[in-house]
Amino acid sequence: MQGSIDGARSALRAVQASWNMSARDWNADALTAVYTDDALFFGGRPAHAVGASAVREYFASYEGVIESATLELVEQHFILITDDCFLAQGFGEFLFVLGGDRQSRSRLRTTLVIAREHGEWKIRQHHFSNIPESPPI
Repeated sequence: MQGSIDGARSALRAVQASWNMSARDWNADALTAVYTDDALFFGGRPAHAVGASAVREYFASYEGVIESATLELVEQHFILITDDCFLAQGFGEFLFVLGGDRQSRSRLRTTLVIAREHGEWKIRQHHFSNIPESPPI
């Protein structure tokens, strides 16, 4: 990456492509492989998943519910942490195919820390959340 925003954009596109390929047939093992072994994960369920086995349990909890999914990361902003690690924050636009060939769409806030692990770009920290309708005050 050589510490550039363009390099971070390219790495994020590669991670997004890996995630989408793994979610095409909702494969919990393949989705988990997109994350580092020590990943921290806040997704659409209340619990905090820490580490690969917990991330896998998270994705497996949707088996039989989600048949496939695609994610488009949009309006991303970057902070370079090191040459091999960066933060990307913006929005994720999901298209889910659910059981019975029903579709569902979501737009969520996204924060990802992407790191190179064993020569591959992977997600080290994942936090997706709903966009609040109003400030939580």
